[in-house]
Amino acid sequence: MCQDRIGGLPTFETERVSNAVSYAACLIPCCVKHAVFRKGTSFPLERRLIFRYTVSMPRAEGFFEFSDFLEEPKDKEIGKKPDSTNKKHAVLKEYFGYTAFRPGQEAVIDAILAGQDTLAVMPTGAGKSLCYQIPALLLGGLTIVVSPLISLMKDQVNALREAGVCAACLNSALSLQEYTETMRLLSSGDCHLLYVAPERLLNENFLHSLKNVRGNGDTSVEDMTDGLSVRHQDKARLNMVVIDEAHCVSQWGHDFRPSYLQIAEFIRGLKQRPVIAAFTATATPKVKDDILAMLGLRDPYVMSTGFDRQNLYFEVQKPKNKKNALLEFLQRNKRKSGIVYCGTRKNVEDVWEFLSDRNFAVTKYHAGLEDAERHANQDAFLYDRKTVMVATNAFGMGIDKSNVSYVVHYNMPKNIESYYQEAGRAGRDGESAECVLLYSGQDVRLNEFLITRPGEDGAEPDEALIQHNLELLKKMTWYATGTDCLRSRLLSYFGESAPSFCGNCSNCNTQFDEIDVTVEAQKLVSCVMRVEQRGRRFGKTMIADIVRGANTEKIRAQHLDTISTYGIMRELSAHRVRLILDFLIERGYLALDAGEYPVVRSCEMSREIVFDRKPVSMMLPKEDKPPRKQTASLGEPGTVLAEAVQNVLSLDEALFEKLRDLRRNIASAANIPSYIVFADAALRDMCRKKPKNRREFLDISGVGEIKMEKYGDLFTALIREHEGE
Repeated sequence: MCQDRIGGLPTFETERVSNAVSYAACLIPCCVKHAVFRKGTSFPLERRLIFRYTVSMPRAEGFFEFSDFLEEPKDKEIGKKPDSTNKKHAVLKEYFGYTAFRPGQEAVIDAILAGQDTLAVMPTGAGKSLCYQIPALLLGGLTIVVSPLISLMKDQVNALREAGVCAACLNSALSLQEYTETMRLLSSGDCHLLYVAPERLLNENFLHSLKNVRGNGDTSVEDMTDGLSVRHQDKARLNMVVIDEAHCVSQWGHDFRPSYLQIAEFIRGLKQRPVIAAFTATATPKVKDDILAMLGLRDPYVMSTGFDRQNLYFEVQKPKNKKNALLEFLQRNKRKSGIVYCGTRKNVEDVWEFLSDRNFAVTKYHAGLEDAERHANQDAFLYDRKTVMVATNAFGMGIDKSNVSYVVHYNMPKNIESYYQEAGRAGRDGESAECVLLYSGQDVRLNEFLITRPGEDGAEPDEALIQHNLELLKKMTWYATGTDCLRSRLLSYFGESAPSFCGNCSNCNTQFDEIDVTVEAQKLVSCVMRVEQRGRRFGKTMIADIVRGANTEKIRAQHLDTISTYGIMRELSAHRVRLILDFLIERGYLALDAGEYPVVRSCEMSREIVFDRKPVSMMLPKEDKPPRKQTASLGEPGTVLAEAVQNVLSLDEALFEKLRDLRRNIASAANIPSYIVFADAALRDMCRKKPKNRREFLDISGVGEIKMEKYGDLFTALIREHEGE
């Protein structure tokens, strides 16, 4: 039996119920009107429950039937049931340890509880999971959660079980014993949340197993209990289907998965349609429309809480040497956990070897590794045995590791949706985190190649889809090369308005000057035209070398040193010339042909520069760039960022390390990741509040009654010892 706080609430003083069942402890199948007692089962309980009950006849199995249980009243009328508001807040605190909902959560929960289909677009770290987990517990019965990755299922199930909720998953990684236990929980009605991959939804065995779920087959609750009359009619009912990472259903999204197209067919096949709730972290208006249509949501409640993550610092660097820039960044963050994303498997291997040689605790992840190695490396990162994960975009979806302090993109992703979702894996616990993109023009060429290459089966890709993805790449490039606020660019992509200055990105914290580059633009456009007059075209690097007068073998061999524009910008740095050249391409004064070796060419707007003498100005960073402001100086008083900074500055670091060690030991003994026990944010709250007893420990954010029972004595004892008590 899955022993949890919903599938098995703690026992009470049985003499208050009946002498006939004084030996029994209870398993209460949800939080509504009845209870089934089984002898020999016991759970701790701080509060007492009062029952009005009827007893049918005793059974050999030790089951009895009761109805209408409620908490012992204090100043309230006996029998008066708490309203739904009290219930959802009680579940929030008791099982998840929080006293208040985050923005948008309560409205989504209310819509689901009212039986309304729902689409919620909420950024990573906004608490999407609670939006369906709390209704799943309050509705009772079974909730199916469609999830794309085994790692996501494993993480969610571990966290729910740690919180005292009966949850399970069905995937190809289960052992026979695990599969058998999951099927037993499903058929018994004890499982509240079942995580499944979309590929399994139309599987014949899975569909057969759902016939045991009331309302979707001919088998009733009575059939499942060997004739026992159980009055809890919703115990095994399928009450909700949740689609996580719902953007995967749209081919216009950044992570289209054909298996998600099976979800609507699965729902249509159910004899009784449950509530459908879809969740995603990133979705453009077009993708949102696709989700609503492809999943067949009926009169849905649509919630978008906004995409802004104030705790994230965004930065774009254009380094001469990416490895050196990465090394400098990681040395500043050596004790922190983070992810380095690379565009190809080759780059992953190269960066991993580079960091390994310099004694970083680093591991790697990409689709070219054997399954066993990939899973072992993932666990090493999740369990904090390795602090740096170097990976392709195959890593991360569904990874709920809360203490990721930074995400570095060694290569630029193909689109802003992918970038924002991957960068958003930092700072999930609400603490300050950094998102750094190391940009180079080579990234654009690599992505163009990946977008336009034939599929793995040799089939030519859809031309409309290619053009769509190239347009998305262009917007990603503008983000990387622009000089306006990075946060503003990200939010405007998703259709949100934002201030032009956020104070928490590299562009806002860099001193820019508006520079007249009319002459420089004329020189660069003239160089491109002079090269074309000789019947040649070159890439950006060669154009920059020509105007700077580079004395290379390639230039001499092709007599490019005889062009009139050779060396006319030798007084500028190569970096500055490339910035101006990128700007001219971005604004359409020059064009960059797509292909494996993109070349710069003149276009219609080039004439405005050379012949019409059009004035051109752009924002350029001052040559003597000031050092980046420290996080402690960011944010105005009273803002989320300023509060986070103050919390970090006031932290008792010695106590924090002791708490981390205790958490690590507990997690290791239980074979679960440390953040499943407590997130770093909870440990920091302990450092600030320093609880000395169980009552005070319950005031810690992220501590519910189950975790208080499990860990309260251990952590409060350590804190008392640290304080010298």
